[in-house]
Amino acid sequence: MDNKLSCEYRFKFYINASHSIIINGRQGEVHPHTWEMMLNILVERTDFMEFNVYEQVAQDFFAQYQDCTLNDKEPFDTLVPTLENIVDYFGEEIRKRMGEVGGILMRIEGSETPTRSYVVSYTSQNEYMEDVKHQSRESLSRVLDDMLDRVLDES
Repeated sequence: MDNKLSCEYRFKFYINASHSIIINGRQGEVHPHTWEMMLNILVERTDFMEFNVYEQVAQDFFAQYQDCTLNDKEPFDTLVPTLENIVDYFGEEIRKRMGEVGGILMRIEGSETPTRSYVVSYTSQNEYMEDVKHQSRESLSRVLDDMLDRVLDES
């Protein structure tokens, strides 16, 4: 177990919100959904990890969209709140926020029905790979420091 340099958390969130979209040039009716958002967050392995830090970051972000009409909230007051636009926007915003607490958003999956999902994976992007390399170097350095400390303590 000590040889892990990183691990991944998966969180699910549910947002009760309404929206309307434009179909064939016509504004549709406002209708509700229970949106499901699933996040995969890569984090550096430490001796003790408070996963709730990452969960709280996402929860705080999603709270602003709870029990509202998405069309009334930025950026969806000018961007049509399709499933794809919602997931794309949420993913970019959560990536920024996770980075501030040392997490890397690897993947976001959103659905407005149980049978359809839209998935965005960031694992092939150069920025993601650079974040992982940086995190891996820091983790490896910490593991090596710990090993050296143990060897010196045993001597």
